[in-house]
Amino acid sequence: MLDWLLHGTIAVGDGSLAVREVVGNGFGLASALLGMRRLVWAWPIGLVGNVLLFTVFVSGELSGATSEPLWGQAGRQIMFATVGLYGWWRWRAAGRTPDAEPVTPRWATGRERLALLALAAVGYAAAYALLVRIGSWGPATEAWILAGSLIATYGMARGWVEFWLVWIAVDVVGVTTLVRAGYYPTAGMYLFYGAFCVLGLITWWRVERASHQPAAAPLPVDEGVPA
Repeated sequence: MLDWLLHGTIAVGDGSLAVREVVGNGFGLASALLGMRRLVWAWPIGLVGNVLLFTVFVSGELSGATSEPLWGQAGRQIMFATVGLYGWWRWRAAGRTPDAEPVTPRWATGRERLALLALAAVGYAAAYALLVRIGSWGPATEAWILAGSLIATYGMARGWVEFWLVWIAVDVVGVTTLVRAGYYPTAGMYLFYGAFCVLGLITWWRVERASHQPAAAPLPVDEGVPA
């Protein structure tokens, strides 16, 4: 089973898909579903997918379309694992009491949004320069995927509703990039994630709005008439 996971392929038409890519994206999907429901298990399950997908992208020849590693995608998995450990710790710490939820969705403040925009600009510039230097397959788009993924994962850990919007922007770029590079399972997952993120955005938005609804006033207690 382990050998099949690490070295197996799935025949599709005239080509084949790496089992690691398919299974890794399956773990990623499970993590996204659990994250939408704000369950702590989203983080450790996502970490398993990160490890598998890192081994896929760091060896570009697995796609059959390019012999160069997609360093942006591989680095993205390392970043996911790092921020995922932070998110796992934060959600566990917030949900230690029996009735507590791991995170309460909210919109980021104006200052937090400015900080995110600054982080996006710096992250994109740094990622692009690094990817060009090490010879990644598509540094312009991979830099955005890498920087956007960092912002979105951090936003999820903090409970900001905006992280779903960032994921949608990442998915739009990711689908075209991965199709051109020959990573069809991951491209398909990006396409699915795009639709899923719209659902996640609506779900978190509704929870955020409900958290601001005033609590119903308690009904008066009829103590009755003394005899």
